[in-house]
Amino acid sequence: MITTTLKTWAEEDRPREKMMLKGRSALSDAELLAILIGSGTRDLTAVELAREILAQSNNSLGELAQKSIKELMKFKGIGEVKAITVYASMEIARRKVFQNERLKFKVKSSRDAFDYVKADLTDLMHEEFFALFLNRANEIIGKEQISKGGLSGTIADGKVIFHKALELKSSGIILAHNHPSGQLNPSHQDVKLTKALVSFGKYIDLYILDHLIVTDQNYYSFADNGMI
Repeated sequence: MITTTLKTWAEEDRPREKMMLKGRSALSDAELLAILIGSGTRDLTAVELAREILAQSNNSLGELAQKSIKELMKFKGIGEVKAITVYASMEIARRKVFQNERLKFKVKSSRDAFDYVKADLTDLMHEEFFALFLNRANEIIGKEQISKGGLSGTIADGKVIFHKALELKSSGIILAHNHPSGQLNPSHQDVKLTKALVSFGKYIDLYILDHLIVTDQNYYSFADNGMI
């Protein structure tokens, strides 16, 4: 099969050379993606193939980041190696954007808690449930994935949450889970679970400080809305 590689293009069309000459900010999203892809197909250059992939993602890197390896492989010219390369680069970018200094991160508001967990709970097509464990100074001393479920829900085990909290000798807990649907309002099950955990926590002086529902763009705080 004949492929059109970056080396065969006119110099002004080569993303790698363009990056070297003009810097990374000079490249379009398609050109950056083309560097990862490396080569196109018999009919498309790497940049053209990259544009096609982006077009199928509504020209949104956020939507591209949600595509699985198998979904990427549906594009003609994208085999397993290229799909894994693109998928890995999206994960690196996601971690870079959302990475915080995790050691002794102090939570002063629901926004702080959201900023801390959003790297774990955005760009997902299924629900995951996390717990953050805080000391008396409201510094995060631990984070634990409690469960991982499907598109419509996941089950959080209170025994796991409080066992980990006691193990870390934490004074407070912040719960967080995502809604892949983008729906911010808590479900009946979300409210029921939160009330049960809050009630039990009071008995052992280990308080649930907040419960966040996270979407790719925003969050809902039980504490801010008077639900805790």
